Amino acid sequence: MISDRALYMGGPHSTKAAWGMFCHDVALWALMGHGALMMEDRATGQCFGQVGINHGPLFPEKELGWLVYPQAEGKGYAYEAAVALRDWAFTVRGLKTLVSYIAPPNMRSIRLAERLGAVPDATAPRQEGDMDDLVFRHPAP
Repeated sequence: MISDRALYMGGPHSTKAAWGMFCHDVALWALMGHGALMMEDRATGQCFGQVGINHGPLFPEKELGWLVYPQAEGKGYAYEAAVALRDWAFTVRGLKTLVSYIAPPNMRSIRLAERLGAVPDATAPRQEGDMDDLVFRHPAP
């Protein structure tokens, strides 16, 4: 989270801020019954990134979010993980809405949201400090 790749998530972040984001991810499971999951190669255990459902005081709506490490980009891992988590959120957790907040220059994430079937929602509330973000609304399966 301290690299230039964090630009699309309000970064780069200090170690203290990144730690707070990590703690938020962990707390979501206990407090909300959902949160972040790591994507990894089953054969090697290599971590490819993360997909998660974010919420709490930092997000106006529950968000399906992802981050992919450079070595895993363009291989379909984020799509596969996001489909599974999105479908679980709607069918098992019973969520009624799910959005993705995406910085306008982040074309890879925009394309992934579109591939997932999400559509832009210009009327959706934005995250404080990220008012320029695009909001993509995911349809229930």
